[in-house]
This record gives sequence, C-alpha cells and structure tokens, in this order.
Amino acid sequence: MGTTQLESVPEPKYWHLRTVLSEALDSEFSVGEILPNERELAARFGVARATLRQALEQLELEGRLQRRRGVGTTVAPPRVGVAVGTEQHAWPGAADDAWHPVDCVQAAPPAAVADALETDRDQPVHTVRRSRVSQGQPVAAELLYIPASSMPGLTAIDAPSGTARARAVLRELQHLELEGQEQAVELGSARADDAKELDRLPGAPVLVVTTRFIAEGRTAALSVATYRADTCRLTFGDSGGVEIHHRPERQAS
Repeated sequence: MGTTQLESVPEPKYWHLRTVLSEALDSEFSVGEILPNERELAARFGVARATLRQALEQLELEGRLQRRRGVGTTVAPPRVGVAVGTEQHAWPGAADDAWHPVDCVQAAPPAAVADALETDRDQPVHTVRRSRVSQGQPVAAELLYIPASSMPGLTAIDAPSGTARARAVLRELQHLELEGQEQAVELGSARADDAKELDRLPGAPVLVVTTRFIAEGRTAALSVATYRADTCRLTFGDSGGVEIHHRPERQAS
C-alpha cells in the first residue's frame, strides 16, 4: 500500500490514524511481525510522530500491538481467555487454582489495603506473591494480603519466606469457611515490579482485579491481581465462551 495522507475528519487525527493502522495490521502484517520505526510510519501516513504515538498506544491498549524490550513494536496474537471468577467460590490455593505461589513475607501492607482489612496500618500481614502463566507466557502477578487474625491456628513455619511458606499460609486459609467474595476490575498502568515480572515496559496498560474474600462477616483476605491488558481477555462465570478476535467498528445508526 502506498503513502496514505489523512484528510480532514471530524474525529481526532490520532483516532482516525488508529483505524487506518488497524486495517493495515489486518491486511499487511502477520502476528509477531515487527512494525517499521516511528519515523517511517509517520512519513507514510503524513502525521507528526506525537500523533503516531497516540495511535500506537491506543492499539496497544486494545491488544493489537505489543512493545517488547530490545525488539520493538510487534503485531500481537489474539488475547488469551483467562478465567478470573467462577460461580463456585473458593479460597486462593484450592486444588484447581491456576496460580503458582512464589513467595510469602510478613510486612505492613499499603495503607489502602490495611484499611480494607481493618487492621492497623503498621501491623504486618502475610503477603503471598503468586504468578499465573498461560500458554507458556506470564499473564498475571498477584499480591494476596492475609491478616494474622484470619489464621490464628497457624503454627511456626521453618521458612521465613519463599514458596514453602506461601503454600503453608494458603493451606491454613482453607480452614476458614468462605462466605463470599467480591470482585472489581479497573484499568491501570504497570508499576516497575509488575512490569518486570510480566515482561512488560513500566507504564504499560494492565487490568487490575481486586478480590475481597469474606469469612465470619469480615474481610479475611484481599487479592490484588495485575493482568497484562495486551494479551488477556478476562472471563467471568463457568463458561467464558464468547470469542471475539476481530474488533469491528461500530456503525452509526
């Protein structure tokens, strides 16, 4: 396709460019292919590089593109369906849990977490770090906060930290009767530690799923899970069977 100049349109120039680029991705590029550099793309479409970056960032947010360290901007594969909730509630660490424990320490949580757990802000809680992998690639990282009051029967653990301690804490959590759970999803930006674990650049779009586990009429644990927005399609319920790989433009009525 030859050079494309953007004509005057009523919508923002970057949004019109995003549409043109999306069509080019479908017709000219394959999954995993590296896009030309910003200078070449800006010249091809007759736009400023700032406008181009806005369009590329939007396509990354939609999961059409991926920015990879040392590689550049590549065409992303279709999003992976990741179940984040089912009709049957279960504690983290249950037999069919897709998460893998990585570490566990006792430390004071962020202030917002302490408030949600209704603990003193300087009171240490069990903080379990877990990871989730799908099709061989990291898709999510989680911090699970559990106050000491949720597991009064926890005996001394030889390992002060590490995977063994994480598993012991998760096992103890199963002894509580789970009364219910509440979930919320919001769009966020990857922090430096999340970005490193998820093989993303800091500031990359992520989906943050916060889950409050309720037992004995109070918050017994709080999960903050960070999912890659470029590769994950979150599903809720047991089926999660809706598959949409293409993103048709909404037509005006």
